[in-house]
Amino acid sequence: KAEVIDELPAKNEIKLPVELSSEEMAMYEIRRRHVEEKLLDKKADKMIVLAEITRLRQMACSCSLVDKKWKLPSSKVLAFIDLAESLNDSGNRALVFSQFTSFFEEIKKAMDTAKLPYLYLDGSTPMAMREKLVKEFQSGKCPFFLISLKAGGLGLNLTGANYVIHLDPWWNPAIEQQATDRAYRIGQKNNVQVLKFITKDTIEEKIYELQEKKKALIDRMIQ
Repeated sequence: KAEVIDELPAKNEIKLPVELSSEEMAMYEIRRRHVEEKLLDKKADKMIVLAEITRLRQMACSCSLVDKKWKLPSSKVLAFIDLAESLNDSGNRALVFSQFTSFFEEIKKAMDTAKLPYLYLDGSTPMAMREKLVKEFQSGKCPFFLISLKAGGLGLNLTGANYVIHLDPWWNPAIEQQATDRAYRIGQKNNVQVLKFITKDTIEEKIYELQEKKKALIDRMIQ
């Protein structure tokens, strides 16, 4: 795209490390060791192991997604709210992606508490409502558009945003790229900043490393 569309502005990708609290890290490590034991057991059901890996990814976002009794705040939610307040104060507008709609419920509650306005779209949003939400965002009425990763991958023109925020990494970097391209496409006049929250010392770092290896492999194949 950068090679064939001269009028596109610059796009910068930035990794934003998130550090878990000691309580969150302890909870995560207990779960990680539990999963490791299952992986070492050659008789373990592969589907169960995959489910456990998904739970680790959820815990890197918020422990309460796995443990409903968890009451402490999520470090990633707090980091996002700090960023969102800064972007709102400086007049920027952002698309916010996550693969977990349950995590978005926590994000929405935190944004309500911080009095940050937002629009929300996921796979259950009817087509007519999708079009209405897109028009509302493009008109500049709202600074934040929360979109589930799978629902926002295709068919949305959201060049009103100059920031794209990925709250959690997906295995396939091409899916994230499709989501980013809702803003980074023909019609975009501003530089686009792509920010990726990656929780330190968790499975998210491994996924991010895997993404970078895939990107490098694809680049080599194309060349």
